[in-house]
Amino acid sequence: MKTGFIGLGKMGMNMVAGLLDHGHEVLVYDLAQSNVQEAAGMGAVAVDSLPAMVSELESPRVLWMMVPAGKPVDTTMETLLPHLSAGDILVDGGNSNYRDSMRRAGEAERHGVLFLDIGTSGGLEGARHGACMMAGGSQEAYRQIEPLIRDMCVEGGYGYMGPSGAGHFAKMVHNGVEYGMMQAIGEGFDILESSPFAFDHGEVARVWSHGSVIRGWLMELVLRAFEKDGGLDYLSGEIADSGEGKWTLEAALEEEVSVPVIAAALFRRYRSRSHDNFSDKVVAALRHEFGGHGFSSKKS
Repeated sequence: MKTGFIGLGKMGMNMVAGLLDHGHEVLVYDLAQSNVQEAAGMGAVAVDSLPAMVSELESPRVLWMMVPAGKPVDTTMETLLPHLSAGDILVDGGNSNYRDSMRRAGEAERHGVLFLDIGTSGGLEGARHGACMMAGGSQEAYRQIEPLIRDMCVEGGYGYMGPSGAGHFAKMVHNGVEYGMMQAIGEGFDILESSPFAFDHGEVARVWSHGSVIRGWLMELVLRAFEKDGGLDYLSGEIADSGEGKWTLEAALEEEVSVPVIAAALFRRYRSRSHDNFSDKVVAALRHEFGGHGFSSKKS
């Protein structure tokens, strides 16, 4: 399937590489020319503008955006929509707020364009070798590009969640759950660190990764982090966030749903920015390992 791909950051570049591996023809555009050239070196077709990308795709066109949430998505759509035709498909695969996705679907509909909001999970490894995707929006568009989505995901790792906004809503809640799971792992290792025993955290993580009830990819990632540095001394313990946890909590408050674990995990991230704590280092390390997210280095 011939696809236009907009946004070649850490996730986007890996997703393009995966599509090329599956034999898809991919046109690429990014504000950074060096990223475009890197993708072209892998076999993608470089274009120098969004109108040029549209002109080189045949209707019904498929354009996939992987740009930062907020104004960059709006700006990209404002540039694209006047050049698109009825029946073209526009996908937002980033971490947009579901309310923005509902609004953007309406804007696309006014141009006859089909819009999909697709929440993407799996980190950098998933983007390269098989992600997890939650799609919302036009069912017609979803059916048309399902072969493309299937090639980008692990087996069983994608699905249609509902009307516009549902894909990004599902991803938002997914990230809220992720906040709680990561916080629990961090707190567990904090107890070990504070105990009277000189635990080898990497060895504990290795054992917990094999056969235990709490085994899983996050435990494997914390093992990887401890293998780099058993004390995580390269981290300050300050944990950043990209907004999804806050959005999840806001949605829970609106619906009067009790989410004490997610709320506590979010507030802990805020607290981490003023104090140094081992559990915060573990969570910061996990974010770096699975998503390549930045971290604050420990001040000497």
